Amino acid sequence: MNRYNRYRDKTPPELNITAFMNLMVILVPFLLITAVFSRITILQLNLPDGSASMQELKKEMHLEILVRPGYLDVATREAGRIRCIKGTNTPEGFVYDYKALSELIQQIKLRVPEKNNITMLAETDTSYEVLVHIMDSVRSIKQSQGFDTVDAELFPNISIGDAPPLNPAQKKAGCP
Repeated sequence: MNRYNRYRDKTPPELNITAFMNLMVILVPFLLITAVFSRITILQLNLPDGSASMQELKKEMHLEILVRPGYLDVATREAGRIRCIKGTNTPEGFVYDYKALSELIQQIKLRVPEKNNITMLAETDTSYEVLVHIMDSVRSIKQSQGFDTVDAELFPNISIGDAPPLNPAQKKAGCP
């Protein structure tokens, strides 16, 4: 028998995990408290209803926002253009005038308070950020009631589609 084997203990050594457990007791609550929980917002969009009769469609006003390069065109299918809202070039890039759009939509809502739907027709190269800003401008506005700020509903039912292509005369005219 070897002299080293004689002194070796035959039981496996115990793991001392007390220090690790103390670390976890402190670390887990700290990480949970400092974690930023992300909130995913889903935009509710509606497709146009195909069940309405032609007479119902003719009676109803169809409000549309056409997102064009350089401007926003607010119009109705029946009467045509209501107003064209030009964007501006900034050092960061091109920016649409969302404030002017929101003010115009508020004026339209005062004239037709029972209407809740609007259609947004965008060019194929329109960025997602622009679409979300337009939807936010059209869906609701912040109003103060006493000491609280609440969202006042404008046109919450938003349908999205592709903008019709511009003919050469419309491209030349642009936004007057």
